[in-house]
Amino acid sequence: MKITKRLLFLDDIRYPIEAYRYTKQDIFLRKDWHIVRNYDQFVNRILEKGLPEMISFDHDLADEHYLKPDAKEFVEKTGYDCAKWLVEYCMDNDLDLPRFYSHSMNPVGKENIEKLLKNFKKL
Repeated sequence: MKITKRLLFLDDIRYPIEAYRYTKQDIFLRKDWHIVRNYDQFVNRILEKGLPEMISFDHDLADEHYLKPDAKEFVEKTGYDCAKWLVEYCMDNDLDLPRFYSHSMNPVGKENIEKLLKNFKKL
């Protein structure tokens, strides 16, 4: 029987072990992470496999997010866009939000993701 990976790691370049190095969160040592690199992969994975046990979010998912961090709009979607989609998906399907973490090194992006998800969880 094939075990579905129940942890979802959203990041355009890093791997969970790299997030462990600077977060020291033991969850990143687990081997059952499924890695998605962008918004479309994130959405498709959840639509195909359902909600994971936990999601770890990066904010900046494309070069433009690093090169123009103060831009008001991006062509490529960010981790925040993924978090917004997740909230809508949970509301539309009457689902509880999975556990979440943001391993993003972008402090503003990390805070925005965490605020959005924590506020939704309170509802």
